[in-house]
Amino acid sequence: MRVIEISRSGGPEVLTPADRPVPEPGPGEVRIRVAYAGVNRPDALQRAGAYDPPPGASDLPGLEASGVVSAVGQGVSDSVIGQEVCALLPGGGYAEEVVTPYAHCLPVPEGMDLRFAACLPETYFTVWSNVFKRGALKGGERFLVHGGSSGIGSTAIQLASAFGARVFTTAGTAEKCAFCESLGAERAINYREEDFVDVLKGEGGVDVVLDMVGGDYIPKNIGLLNPDGRLVMIAFLGGAKAELNFAQVMMKRLTVTGSTLRPQGEQAKAEIAEDLRRHVWPLLAAGRCLPVIDSEFPLDQASDAHAHMESSAHMGKIVLKVTG
Repeated sequence: MRVIEISRSGGPEVLTPADRPVPEPGPGEVRIRVAYAGVNRPDALQRAGAYDPPPGASDLPGLEASGVVSAVGQGVSDSVIGQEVCALLPGGGYAEEVVTPYAHCLPVPEGMDLRFAACLPETYFTVWSNVFKRGALKGGERFLVHGGSSGIGSTAIQLASAFGARVFTTAGTAEKCAFCESLGAERAINYREEDFVDVLKGEGGVDVVLDMVGGDYIPKNIGLLNPDGRLVMIAFLGGAKAELNFAQVMMKRLTVTGSTLRPQGEQAKAEIAEDLRRHVWPLLAAGRCLPVIDSEFPLDQASDAHAHMESSAHMGKIVLKVTG
């Protein structure tokens, strides 16, 4: 099968087309003939040598894909062969075939094609587990997501809006701000022109923050949160260290938390998948939330897809067409 390997740690140019044997599914697993694979920041971190795969996972990048079940392992019924699914992957998505636990697969939502379905797993698993589980966002609360035009941001805006939250976000251009507001953000703040803390403090603060920036945003988020607020960290594009005044955390009874998805156990991911099936997939089928695709690249041009992602010029998700 055709795959994209990481030939060495480095920039997008180290992503190299190659041929490998087709993987065999183990107990509880299925093999998927990949139609499309999503491109995500953790893929770039792995490529750069900063995010090793968990033990036993494929060394190929790719944490989400859509396609058709082509084989099953022990304990999985043959009846699922031929099903169209999208799946969270431990790795290996940049390939024509990939294996993953069947419990991490979800049906393609009604009315959605495989191209859009490939954009769902990584972002929806991440947003659901962090915003709604760890962050406990409720209808009527004020929610801030940084990087609103990204794949995570565009998903968080739509889901939070669908569940009745008041949504605010930051982005770096007027075009990106308009894009965020078109998805349901009440106010998108251009961080190059305005201080999001000044803007939102004057409007009543926020109850939950989803932050992928880190660095000097961390104390700003703490200062902006209302009493009993929750700060949820999922990445550190601006740095993983900051100086905090923990008196504010104590006086306002704040919760500071966060998570990464890939290292979590199979059962934890299966539970997130079931939550999504029950609470979010009906919204997707009804068209109340939709993945936003910025661009599509052929599998052999994965290096161009990574360069585009790292330019931060994109709005929404980037996908690789594998077999179509």
